[in-house]
Amino acid sequence: MGNTSRVSIIMPIRNEAAFIERSLGAVLAQDYPADLLEILVVDGMSDDGTQGIVQRMLDGRPMARLLENPGKLAASALNVGVAAASGEVIVRVDGHTIIAPDYVRRCVEVLAKTGADCVGGLMRAEGTTFFGKAVALATSHPFGIGGSKFHYATEAQEADTVYLGAWPGTVLRSSGPFQEDVGCNEDDEFNYRLLKGGGRIWLDPSIESLYYCRPTPSTLFRQYFRYGHWKVRVFRKVPGSSQFRHWVPPLFALYMVGGLLAAILLPELRLAYLAGLLVYLVANLAVSIRIAAWAGWRHIVRLPMVFAILHMSYGLGFWAGVLRFGPPWRRAMVVEPER
Repeated sequence: MGNTSRVSIIMPIRNEAAFIERSLGAVLAQDYPADLLEILVVDGMSDDGTQGIVQRMLDGRPMARLLENPGKLAASALNVGVAAASGEVIVRVDGHTIIAPDYVRRCVEVLAKTGADCVGGLMRAEGTTFFGKAVALATSHPFGIGGSKFHYATEAQEADTVYLGAWPGTVLRSSGPFQEDVGCNEDDEFNYRLLKGGGRIWLDPSIESLYYCRPTPSTLFRQYFRYGHWKVRVFRKVPGSSQFRHWVPPLFALYMVGGLLAAILLPELRLAYLAGLLVYLVANLAVSIRIAAWAGWRHIVRLPMVFAILHMSYGLGFWAGVLRFGPPWRRAMVVEPER
């Protein structure tokens, strides 16, 4: 495997009319040899004009195709793309991400150099609004997203997951399809399964891309609520994949909600509850001040709220997932995919 490998890029998209020209434009601007680069845009039945924009951009490019994804999910889009791909290497690129001009070349080089089964880079976050910029800062700090190294690592290393991902085609085809019943966590489930089967995942910060964060509090809350909700499903499908960091937001949300109810019913617990709440507020404010000191003091107004939304939405989503799917330490039964 090397720079003469045929590469297939798979782009799962749905209703990306406002952004697709930038994300697909970055794919079309890769410095990888054009005759070795297959581009498969897999659309989940968009109804906002996305398909027309994509078709116009791909016209006259024999190595590029627009495919339909009736399942609408990212997992089903990836499965459609893998089935159609002819590349020795398969690279995932999402519709809300801008990849660097050398992104594909770096993926191929790192795969060849490391012999890993999956490689990827950092999720370098950007915002288009003042709130979105605060989200980008918060999700690039361990206090915001725990031990997910693909948000902030500075050195190449082994990892349990990476942003997006690039794989030898043989790995994707032999490891089975992406699971369509884990909601938005299909990449986590696949990577956990890959590691459990003896595979290796390599994180390399030189593989560069930009991800545009949610621009408002409500959209951020819904995003991380879904992450927490479907993480339970992943744990049930891949027993043993949960780590301590995954439990911190759920335990925090349980303390905040359960502790409040307990403090209301039992006055003797109020002081202990308020003490715990104060510890969190101090930690939140301390991290926010530290970030704002170098990123700009205008962010100090929004950063504490962003951190609280990240922690509470994921935690509440997790417990909603427990109520829906059952205890995360028990093996999953089959459920219908979310449409």
